[in-house]
Amino acid sequence: MARKADWSYVAIAVLTLLVVVLGFGRTYALPMVNGTFGGPRVLHLHGAFALAWVLLFVAQPLLVRTGRRDVHRRLGRLGVPIAIGVVLTMLPAGAYQVTRDLAAGVGPSSVSAIVGVVTSGVLFLTLVSLGIGARADREAHARWLLLATLVVAWPAWFRLRHWFPGMPRPEIWFALVLPYLWVGVAMLRDRLSRGSVHPVLSIAGAAVVLEQSIEAAVYDTPPWRAMADVLYGWLHA
Repeated sequence: MARKADWSYVAIAVLTLLVVVLGFGRTYALPMVNGTFGGPRVLHLHGAFALAWVLLFVAQPLLVRTGRRDVHRRLGRLGVPIAIGVVLTMLPAGAYQVTRDLAAGVGPSSVSAIVGVVTSGVLFLTLVSLGIGARADREAHARWLLLATLVVAWPAWFRLRHWFPGMPRPEIWFALVLPYLWVGVAMLRDRLSRGSVHPVLSIAGAAVVLEQSIEAAVYDTPPWRAMADVLYGWLHA
């Protein structure tokens, strides 16, 4: 995906896959094995689409690194239907989780989560679209899709909090710092390998981190809850 085809994007992709396995292992995979997981089919569909995207992101830089750009291009055509599937299943899956938490007595703050679901879907599709549009520019293409993958992998990072129940401020470490630390790593990689940070990372990457930081700062405030009520009412109708 990157012009020099080094191993940095491969490493980030493999790490992302590992986080998905760990993050959803405790809340999805183990309950499925034990027969204790309950939920509609859309949750399984969303999980399948999201995992397919991450696996595609693992395969693509590997193919470039090993000189199989022909396979890389053919396999890349799967990205569009997979990305659409991720978003189309993300919305009803998010609405179900809000309904489930409300029924469990979590309270009105449960509804607030739906805003992040919608913004993540919009952000993911936007980044994927920009990546597709930049196919002729290998450097830009790789970085747009890196950012898209970081967005879609966010729930897995956030679920790591279940493995570290004693971690202070999990809403900061697992929802902001760890998921988007890799934008900074990619920037450092650019600085070391090409002498400057690519504009996709310096501008769009910084914008993604800023947007996520703003969400973390205003999450569950009264204006946020008002917007969440509207979105949940629409999705739950």
